[in-house]
Amino acid sequence: MNTVNKDHIEKAYPDYKHLIEKAFQTGQSHIFSWWNEITTAEKLHLLKQISSIDFTLLQKLFHESFISASDMFQKNLQPPPIIGIPENITGKKAAEKAKQVGEESLCNGEIAILTVAGGQGTRLGIDGPKGMLPISPINKKSIFQLHAEKIRALQTKYNAMFPWYIMTSETNDHDTQEFFRSNKFFGLDQQRVYFFTQRMIPTVDMNGKILMNAKSNIVMSPNGHGGTIIALQEKSIINDIKERGVRHIFYHQVDNVLIKMADPVFIGYHLMDGADVSSKVVKKRSPDEKVGVIVSLDGHLHVVEYSELSQEDKYAKNNDGTLKYNAGNIAIHIFSIAFLEKLFQMETYLPYHIAIKKVPFIDLNGNLITPKENNAIKFETFIFDVLKHVKNGVLMEVIRKEEFSPVKNAEGDDSPATAQQDMVNIFGQWLRKAGVAIPKDSNDNVKGLIEINPCFAFNEEDLIKNVDKDLEFRGFLNL
Repeated sequence: MNTVNKDHIEKAYPDYKHLIEKAFQTGQSHIFSWWNEITTAEKLHLLKQISSIDFTLLQKLFHESFISASDMFQKNLQPPPIIGIPENITGKKAAEKAKQVGEESLCNGEIAILTVAGGQGTRLGIDGPKGMLPISPINKKSIFQLHAEKIRALQTKYNAMFPWYIMTSETNDHDTQEFFRSNKFFGLDQQRVYFFTQRMIPTVDMNGKILMNAKSNIVMSPNGHGGTIIALQEKSIINDIKERGVRHIFYHQVDNVLIKMADPVFIGYHLMDGADVSSKVVKKRSPDEKVGVIVSLDGHLHVVEYSELSQEDKYAKNNDGTLKYNAGNIAIHIFSIAFLEKLFQMETYLPYHIAIKKVPFIDLNGNLITPKENNAIKFETFIFDVLKHVKNGVLMEVIRKEEFSPVKNAEGDDSPATAQQDMVNIFGQWLRKAGVAIPKDSNDNVKGLIEINPCFAFNEEDLIKNVDKDLEFRGFLNL
């Protein structure tokens, strides 16, 4: 580690003078410790990183990071009102009405689709963005291709164009865009597919010092899924969306292979209620399932993380024996553009949360250290924190096995294997409704392989119309 001459750096790079001064003022001068050892290209890389850092904000976040979060919300929790799965004539009529309203909005081109796709597929065994993972049961189409085909099917079905906004991270943006280009955007108009990145924020040690993992590189992390909302404002994406006549954004995360893309029933309920934000929920598998739960807090919707729910509330039951707090958050939302514009007028609308992690770093001698214990603080925003600003929100319950199968792990639950089986099972369910005999095994899974292109049948209704009435399933079906 060398003594740093601030004036020398500022003289050599006057365009960065203000930022260099800010780094020194806020106690982060150590990031220049190896300035005299690194190349000109490395210096420019470091300065580019610094230009994206709000040192004052970082200092403020660290000082606030160990303030205990209030547990007040746990004293005022109530189950929120939820539109349940239609099981009687009244419920089915309401859902049909919602579908008509949603389909009208789709036909008018009022919906944009926003996919959060900032993650890497390293844990799943691929070197690249998670959306590149080959996942479909027979043709091994990537997750990105599955989503693209659903959007193509939507466009055909409703004779309208739906702009697709894909939020990546600095880590995977180039690879994601190259993947789309090399696959000719999977048949979509590339002028209607937009990529944007979320903000990155430095990771700090337990003393608030910025961590570096090389002499010219600061450890940066994405600012959480709340960064989606922030980026819509910072990157002026919201203006582009508005110019296209879009009034609402359908939001989902890339790894859910069962996503009902721009579900018209969901959109319809959102519109009929004049909602700011709407969310889909599923019943928790058990009290101990590690999923955030949407609750009502003083009349506002609120997501309580699994770790924040008290033991009493976690196991609380209704009179009929069902879980009291049972609305599992699956990160499928609709955002009104009008609501987002009001949100952007607020000085602070998404607080930062901390995550304590193990993060490799270089020590004072420039040696790379891989810590065995937690040594770092990452700062993240959560998209569901916008709910506290929502005056009118809709929650709609859906059946998990029909709409939610994320790919999170290499093996076991929420893995590629379970996602593929879930896809086969839903296709089998559609075929049974169409009158085709589909056998099941002892675990209630389809025996065999089925894959249905969304452009052949976007949903069960389409399949019943399009499938050959004399079709026989012989253990393998690719439509």
